[in-house]
Amino acid sequence: MFSLDYYDFGTPPTDAKESVTLEIDGQAVTVPAGTSVMRAAAMARTQIPKLCATDTLKAFGSCRLCLVEIEGRKGCPASCTTEVTEGMKVKTQSEKLERLRRGVMELYLSDHPAELVSDQRPVRTEIREMAQRIGCTQNRYGADGARHIDAPIDDSNPYFRFDPNACIVCSRCVRACDEVQGTFALTIEGRGFDSRVAASQGQSFLDSECVSCGACVEACPTTALQEKTVLTHALPERAVTTTCAYCGVGCSLKAEMKGETVVRMTPDRAGKANHGHACVKGRFA
Repeated sequence: MFSLDYYDFGTPPTDAKESVTLEIDGQAVTVPAGTSVMRAAAMARTQIPKLCATDTLKAFGSCRLCLVEIEGRKGCPASCTTEVTEGMKVKTQSEKLERLRRGVMELYLSDHPAELVSDQRPVRTEIREMAQRIGCTQNRYGADGARHIDAPIDDSNPYFRFDPNACIVCSRCVRACDEVQGTFALTIEGRGFDSRVAASQGQSFLDSECVSCGACVEACPTTALQEKTVLTHALPERAVTTTCAYCGVGCSLKAEMKGETVVRMTPDRAGKANHGHACVKGRFA
């Protein structure tokens, strides 16, 4: 998950020079042409619920939590993959959207460890934040159907672990490995219910082509990929901006602290040298 003090806009910015004015929940918003509805709403300080979207990755449109209503259009399009147009009128909240989002969240929770979205265990994940924000931390389907449970945890990497039981197959880790790092070490194997994240050719993370940059860990919206320091030291309480001293690049990082203990390091997305990314040394060593 992104740094404690970071405000995620959901999708990347556009470099268009032209501006577009639209209405979001009755408020006029002017943004660059080509901006997604999700990012336009975020720029107006309205966070639309999401799980597969983050502003370091291209829009994907798979989680279906970010549905909105647009005047004059049928259905409820995904706000991450819908570009703004002049005069567009968008609703991000309504009874219909609330019902749809709760239904989608229930499906995720039907195959997700219940303790990871409740107050029973101190975790900081996007799926927990979204479930609590939507007001849906339980599901009507129970736990008797087919579920992904008791899958072996990959603890091979010295810096993070992979728990497939908490994975929602949002592909954010795969996309981060592709779009941010460019290593292509991760993929989605199988189809339908059998879909799962795999490192290289079904290898462990340590034996795969993974270079331990940690982009996948930061992108993960659940505890499927998590730093071992978080598991050891518990949740950080504050973030301090610092500069990595391993080499001369000067990457900007956020040191997330619990008291005076560094719990984890995350790249500063506003960093001019690294633009929100880091190598294994900066992030973990």
